[in-house]
Amino acid sequence: MLDTMTEQRSETRTALSWPVSIWVPNANRFFAGESSNISKTGVFLKVAMTTPLGPGSIVELNFPRTNKLAEEKGQYARIKRGRVVRVDRETTLQDANIGVGIVFEQ
Repeated sequence: MLDTMTEQRSETRTALSWPVSIWVPNANRFFAGESSNISKTGVFLKVAMTTPLGPGSIVELNFPRTNKLAEEKGQYARIKRGRVVRVDRETTLQDANIGVGIVFEQ
C-alpha cells in the first residue's frame, strides 16, 4: 500500500527549539512545550502526551523573549493565537510527547 501526503505548507519553515507556553481554554490552564520549527503562518511543537489537544483546538501561544529582545520590542513575550491542524503521536512511546501542528490566526 502506497502512503502519499501532499505538502500543504505555504511558507518556509525554520528549525527553532524554543520554550513555549500553550494556553488551552478547554482545560483552563497553561501547558509547557517546545517549538521544533516555525514559519510566518504556523509552528510545530512538542508537548507532553497528556496535553488535551486535538485537531480544531484553539490555543494561545506565549513565546518568551530574552531580556535584550524584550527591551527592543517593549514586551517580554510574543503571543499568538492559533488552531491545531495536526497531532502526531509517532514518538509518544519514546519520549512521552506528541507533536502538534498549529496554524496562526490572523
